[in-house]
Amino acid sequence: MKFKNLDFDPARNPAVLDTATWDAPGVCRCLNQLPQGYVGSLAQAAENRRKLPAQNGFTPYDGSLAGKDGKTLFLAGMPDRQQIFVELAPQQSESVLGTALHQQKLDSGCLRAYAASAQNLDRFFRKVAPKKGPLALGSTPRLGIGVRMTTSCWPAILKAMDQKKFSSNMIQNSVRELNLMPKLLEAGAPEKNYACGFGTIETGYTGSTFEGLWVYGVLEGLKYPKDLPYGADADHIQVKRDPQGLDRAKRVIDSGRYYTFYTIDMADILGYQAMLEKDSAKAIAFFEQKITDSSLRKEIAQYHRQGRTIAGIRYQPDEAALGRLVGKFWDSLRIMEELARYINSLKDGQKFDLEFAMDEHPPEVPAFDCLTTNEEVLFVLLEIQRRGLPVTHIAPNFGAEKGLDYRCPDGLDGLEKRILAQFGIAEEFGVMLDFHSADDLTAGPRRVIQKATGGKHHFKISPMVQLLYAEVLSEVHPDLFKEWWQDARAYAQREADAGSAFAQQCLKDFDPQKAPSRHDLFFHHYSFAFVGKRGPDGQFLHRHRFYDLSPAFYQAYEDRLVRYLSMLAEELF
Repeated sequence: MKFKNLDFDPARNPAVLDTATWDAPGVCRCLNQLPQGYVGSLAQAAENRRKLPAQNGFTPYDGSLAGKDGKTLFLAGMPDRQQIFVELAPQQSESVLGTALHQQKLDSGCLRAYAASAQNLDRFFRKVAPKKGPLALGSTPRLGIGVRMTTSCWPAILKAMDQKKFSSNMIQNSVRELNLMPKLLEAGAPEKNYACGFGTIETGYTGSTFEGLWVYGVLEGLKYPKDLPYGADADHIQVKRDPQGLDRAKRVIDSGRYYTFYTIDMADILGYQAMLEKDSAKAIAFFEQKITDSSLRKEIAQYHRQGRTIAGIRYQPDEAALGRLVGKFWDSLRIMEELARYINSLKDGQKFDLEFAMDEHPPEVPAFDCLTTNEEVLFVLLEIQRRGLPVTHIAPNFGAEKGLDYRCPDGLDGLEKRILAQFGIAEEFGVMLDFHSADDLTAGPRRVIQKATGGKHHFKISPMVQLLYAEVLSEVHPDLFKEWWQDARAYAQREADAGSAFAQQCLKDFDPQKAPSRHDLFFHHYSFAFVGKRGPDGQFLHRHRFYDLSPAFYQAYEDRLVRYLSMLAEELF
């Protein structure tokens, strides 16, 4: 089917559209063909809260069954993989979900069908079953799980959450991984972006959209037979320093309006050089440059220089130190104010989690030159408090690097000391610490995080969920894996030939005599681009193949991912 300029099959390309119902006439035909006896027994089972019977590919989901004001609603799957809401209601009663696609009379009332669209899902969670939808989890410890393979990941995530009793943001991808649906449907060239520690990349490389990821994620949660606490993280909403940076961030937030967690990535606009300024006079000058109003300067100076002890740490920056802090963070805090107001205007009173992320850094700043200090955390949180910002999470730079285990010169003892101090500060302000880029941290650093926080933290992963997918693919469908592997190798080679020292290092130790493996360094870092790759005409090349594999593959992947997530939960919480 063609949606604007993008031609694809939504049944084999999930998490692209903001609906799981794309063929209304097909829905009506299917429902009209259901035997009347079956429809009657289905209605009776639903109204009596019994197991819902299936018929000829029409599959109602027991986990979604809910009632409101004399009406009964549930989610159902269609033979063509569409999904719909079904409502059993008295004749002439007002609908909960708006305009129905289909309606038919029953002996005891009527049956109505509605699109499983983002808007209807949001209505369902607000008006009918709030515990079945994504929630703002506030200070609840959790995993943040980047779901680059979307519907392939969620069965394992829900199962692991259920078995190990942990919470998660099980809907999570970043502005680098996702498209904005209106933009993707135009089938134009992808935008360029910067990935910390990697370089320039094409965005939207999963092929999913912010809108589609939310829809298909909440549908999986809705089908699950238990109510599990989960959130939806619009991750790394980057604010760029160019004139359009703020407007671009707002467009991302528009696409993620139904999410419950917003990670605002300040890496590009933080004034890193201010903190490195040795000259006291120049450092003090930042204060006047950033705060031009003299009365506000006086207020800020009094507020921050009065002297206080927080979590056992003395905070009383001198003029130069305060100038450096203002130089680094003032712009980002002003932008956080504006984006917090903007998000609030879209949420219609619904709660949301909000993260101030300062863990990443631009390419000109080495990772260990910008480790977040206690003084920086105190300054940021005091300003958040002074401004009344609804920030619930902060992500300092603890020294984690994508693709690498912890290697900061201060070692695990230094890591523990910094986390202990900054966890104590965060606790005083009622916010939670977030740990990003955590896939490649081994058991040692993970246990340090658990020990230093008592398990009260938010730990984000992403690439490993996809790499495990590749690992299972190499075992069950080796031909597709080899094609993926060859593409990653070619990508790394192009970058190496163009002068990338990072790509050259990834290829350096590669042994062509060995069998292709997801553990090959170039695959670890350069495999991301293949899945959602598009051709010169803007159409998907491979994506549908990853969602139409054998049942044996999906079961093996579920088992592998459950083990991995369970291990993380045991070590971290």
